[in-house]
Amino acid sequence: MQDNQSLRIPYYRLHPGRNRFCCHGRGVFSRDMCIFTITLLLIISVTVLFFAFDCRFLTPILTPAVPILAAIQFLYVVTAFLRTAFTDPGIIPRATRPEVEWTELSISTGDVSVNDSNNKSEHDVNAVRTYPPGARTRQILIGDHLVKINYCHSCRIFRPPRASHCSSCDNCVERFDHHCPWIGNCVGQRNYRYFILFIYSLSIYCLYILVFSIVNLILLYEKYEDIIMAIKISPAHILFM
Repeated sequence: MQDNQSLRIPYYRLHPGRNRFCCHGRGVFSRDMCIFTITLLLIISVTVLFFAFDCRFLTPILTPAVPILAAIQFLYVVTAFLRTAFTDPGIIPRATRPEVEWTELSISTGDVSVNDSNNKSEHDVNAVRTYPPGARTRQILIGDHLVKINYCHSCRIFRPPRASHCSSCDNCVERFDHHCPWIGNCVGQRNYRYFILFIYSLSIYCLYILVFSIVNLILLYEKYEDIIMAIKISPAHILFM
């Protein structure tokens, strides 16, 4: 007789949303990764040009710290980018068949006899027990306030507060912010901090490259006294500016 554990199928293999999974379900990303790839290539390309043109001139004139700091920032930006892109944003599992049957019965009768098991959050949440028959909204008690929640026809659940259904990934996501095509993933409860770190670190990195590109252009202009010659020697300035 086979071990029961050998017959278990991980949930990510059965997940009906428009996602791909890697590392045994630990990583999740969108099926459309074209813009994600373009974003990653842009970050790498700008870095290569900065090292090939600006750092080559600035290192002997100023300090070797210029390329070292650029390399550290580049690694941090790419790390934050990949963590945002491959982290589960907070996908809410779809209702199982018994849960769907119970939910549809409670909707048709308007009677909620137990707490809604689909709405799991860090709050103390209790469902109000009586509703008009056919109503696909619920009111839950969070602290001292009643909060209205809506039924998702795709996931067959009542969404928790601040959750929303992503039309791109076809999932309900906890604390859904938006679907970002540049990272190929939704931004939600579990990867929002990585997204913020990516945005801020990328902004600082771009500013860093811009400043030292201008410094390099000024130094080349002072040396050759010709702006056209300075741009020809380091043509990456046109891209950075």
